[in-house]
Amino acid sequence: MSSRRPARRRFWSRALPTSVALGALLAATAPAATASAGAPAPGTGTTNPVVSWDLNAQTAIWDVAAQQPNEQVRSFAMVNGAVYDAVNAIAGKPYQPYLVAPAARGTESVDAAVATAAHGVLAALFPNQQERLRAEYDEALDAIPDGPPKQGGIRVGGRAAAAMVAARQDDGAFGDQQWTVGTEPGQWRPTPPLFLSQGAWTGHMRPFLLPRASLFRAPGPPPLTSKAYAREVAEAREVGSASSTVRTQDQTEAALWWHDRQSASWEIKRQLATTQRLNALQTARFFAMTDLIVADSGVACFSQKEQWSYWRPVTAIQQADTDGNPRTAADPDWTPLLVTPPFPEYPSGHACGTGARMSLYRHFFGRDDVSFSGSSADSGTTRHFESFSEALDELIGARVWGGVHFRSADVDGAELGEAVFHYAVRHHFRPLR
Repeated sequence: MSSRRPARRRFWSRALPTSVALGALLAATAPAATASAGAPAPGTGTTNPVVSWDLNAQTAIWDVAAQQPNEQVRSFAMVNGAVYDAVNAIAGKPYQPYLVAPAARGTESVDAAVATAAHGVLAALFPNQQERLRAEYDEALDAIPDGPPKQGGIRVGGRAAAAMVAARQDDGAFGDQQWTVGTEPGQWRPTPPLFLSQGAWTGHMRPFLLPRASLFRAPGPPPLTSKAYAREVAEAREVGSASSTVRTQDQTEAALWWHDRQSASWEIKRQLATTQRLNALQTARFFAMTDLIVADSGVACFSQKEQWSYWRPVTAIQQADTDGNPRTAADPDWTPLLVTPPFPEYPSGHACGTGARMSLYRHFFGRDDVSFSGSSADSGTTRHFESFSEALDELIGARVWGGVHFRSADVDGAELGEAVFHYAVRHHFRPLR
């Protein structure tokens, strides 16, 4: 039913940190080839350059670098934050810049600016991909006629990229922090089959939009001895088991679909920009808002994971005889449908990100009932949604159906993501005219 990616891809892989001198960045974005005489005039093509370079970013971030979710969000935020600043500057700064508004006359090529901004950030993030990225960039520039608009776009995009790379130097990404491994009931410890401990730096990374990672706090999981906790354990045990007889086929597919490391959210984001007929400026703002808000929801979420350091369902169910709750019983052989991520359970990182994302989509389009779909290689399916709230509701259930979360972690995670969204739109990306 599902098509698995090659064995060479590690499930929980690491990626290189950003560490490139700004001089090298600016050199990397200088044009290396002249455009063909028959190329279309800048800005008159039918392809949205922001969508095209978001897809190029996905290739670099996932297809080649195989970054994991807590790493991916930082990379996408850096790329689309720089693209937004470049396009917004050329448009005359109708919205608050994220970092900078490079000087622009409004005649600069948006295509050249987008390509230069995106390429500049990607080249800094992934120095091992320099040759491939350069070929991609040169091809984009070849489609733009030579002249002042092209050179101006390159200048604006290069400055936006340089500002982003400088801003994220020493931001705490890929630090050496470690999760605390507990031994008492309720405390997190590495889980089978890989028994890994990764991603603890995420909650220590400097946020993009929030003043600090701990600005918003989750209320915490139910007490181990409570009825609410017993209900959550029973639900995860019954429906999240690898051998569950009550989980439906659709729930199984949803669990696999939402767990896919090649997130369908990237496809959905680009699909919405196309179906809602966003122009380059609207798309740049939409993508930047989405990716920076989602990145900060991850920082806030992992900060709370560190605070609560809560055990995963596989640990809780296998060791239920230690939780002091007479309503639970241990099942030492229980295993979840999905491979459990290598960090604490509460709150759910996926729910934090999806809660932030769907809240932003509702806000940006001014309505909830927008239809969209996304595909997953892991599940071998395409899932369709009629609203943003429908997608969030399914995600909350899917993490339980996969056996990797308790329901309160998903519900509270979604609320944490929504809180991050509300702060971000009150303080950033606002119209200036």
